[in-house]
Amino acid sequence: MKNTNSEASLGNFALLCLGGYFFAIAYGVTFLIPLMVEQRGGSEAFAGAVISTATISTVLLVIISGHIADTFGSAKAVAASGIFLVAAMFGFFISSNLSYNLMLFALLLGIGWGVFYTLAPILVSAIIKPERRIRFFALLSGSMMAGIGTGPLVGRMVTSIHLPIEYAFLIAGLASLSGVAICFYLDHNFTKNNNVIPHVSKISPKSIFAIAHSNAIFPIVMVGLGACIFGGLSSFQTTYAQTFGFDYSLFFAGFMLAAIGCRLMLAGYVVKRNPFISSFLLTSLVAISIFMFIKNTNQVYTQVYTYVLASIILGVGYGLNYSVINGLAANEAPAGLMPQSLLLFSLSYFVGLFGFPIIAGAIIVQAGIISMLYILLTIAIVITILSIFRIWQQRHSIFRATRLR
Repeated sequence: MKNTNSEASLGNFALLCLGGYFFAIAYGVTFLIPLMVEQRGGSEAFAGAVISTATISTVLLVIISGHIADTFGSAKAVAASGIFLVAAMFGFFISSNLSYNLMLFALLLGIGWGVFYTLAPILVSAIIKPERRIRFFALLSGSMMAGIGTGPLVGRMVTSIHLPIEYAFLIAGLASLSGVAICFYLDHNFTKNNNVIPHVSKISPKSIFAIAHSNAIFPIVMVGLGACIFGGLSSFQTTYAQTFGFDYSLFFAGFMLAAIGCRLMLAGYVVKRNPFISSFLLTSLVAISIFMFIKNTNQVYTQVYTYVLASIILGVGYGLNYSVINGLAANEAPAGLMPQSLLLFSLSYFVGLFGFPIIAGAIIVQAGIISMLYILLTIAIVITILSIFRIWQQRHSIFRATRLR
């Protein structure tokens, strides 16, 4: 019976990963929004405004996700989140102009992705035993990263057969629909087997204050700044590639394979090292990658190779550092506030991911894509300085985490 239960848990986890992969494709195709907007005569500023609109709904849903999960159940809420992704993708597909309907579809996207990204780890907690969760969290993260990387590649495939870019959103919508069916089936399995889903701890002003006065605030800030880099580079990669004659699919393929490979094969090794030194080395790789993107525009013979190499280095640095600082956000949280710290970690991530594109788009329109890259390089340097401070802080044992009594 024990083996049967274990097999059922692995089967449910595999379903969750597959559903997550399909949902993540929907998020991945949003990196094609600047290309779609440009083909309709719009600017990067308008594209950035559309993408950043998702910040509003995402932030709200992350904050209230605990209430939603405790009211309807995490599994059912995750399944329902896919319906919003389907609606968003079909909305982008049927739209034919630059109306503000695009922002409505972005709001739907934020609802769907925000709920799934926040609650999916809760389901892992119900499926997998505590001693095995770290590895399975990495597997879930890898499946989502695979979906995110697949989205732009779907767009490249669509345009290669001379179909409008909007068809990429149609394919993503159909993928999300498959994810909805999978997750509702997963919810049925939970109900049938009487799995106990852990409650999601809600965020309160008191918990926010306590976390802000602990060491957990550092990884929370760092993930938000890192998300600005990922959001800026990914959302406007089509603009960069088109400006300098690259194939944007090379960026997403290189980044995706590096990020997935590192999270699945190296994350377990890296998290056992000194996290502060690891974070410094990995954020330095991110800065080096952005520097390569900037300097690559002045080269002649090695542009494509440098472009791919920079993408791979970014995938290694960003992909692994996310896992490191995610662990720090949990381990350095005040006593009893680890769930809230992780929710704030997700909230910071989404604010940077969806919020920065509106700034990046405006910078590109006013000063060009290279100026935007210099802004990202500055952000990467700031994160690196923070990681250096954490090393100094660790060695001098100052600013200990606040603990609630």
